[in-house]
Amino acid sequence: MADKISSFRTLNIIDEYSRECLAIRVDRKLNSGNVIDALSDLFILRGIPSFIRSDNGPEFVAQAVQDWIKAVGAKAAYIEPGSPWENGYCESFNARFRDEFLNGEIFYSLPEAQILIEEWRKHYNTKRPHSALGYRPPAPETIVQMDQRQVMH
Repeated sequence: MADKISSFRTLNIIDEYSRECLAIRVDRKLNSGNVIDALSDLFILRGIPSFIRSDNGPEFVAQAVQDWIKAVGAKAAYIEPGSPWENGYCESFNARFRDEFLNGEIFYSLPEAQILIEEWRKHYNTKRPHSALGYRPPAPETIVQMDQRQVMH
């Protein structure tokens, strides 16, 4: 029988405007390289934001991350230590993530945690209603009707 995972960390990346959870990176340890990798992937897909708001954790204030953010043309907006209200959207997301998902799960492997957390992230973005968005999800699934006409060859 596999042992329960005793600990892992998540890097949660939230769009403050849309409330969409853009990514959750899950690993036993997260460092500045993981932050740069996650942000690089998002910048390629979605473009470079004007600002990146974060807490003052060591993975965010590392010189490599600061240099990389400056090199890509964004600006870092660090919150004051002990002031979680300055990062309210992310703190709210973290509370929901913990209350609605993590507290009810036991993970037996890191891959299991990564898969289930990604599934929850998709549900959060596409199905879960958000009161601040008029009880709509931040990134609802779009269903495009296919043209039902017969194609003549």
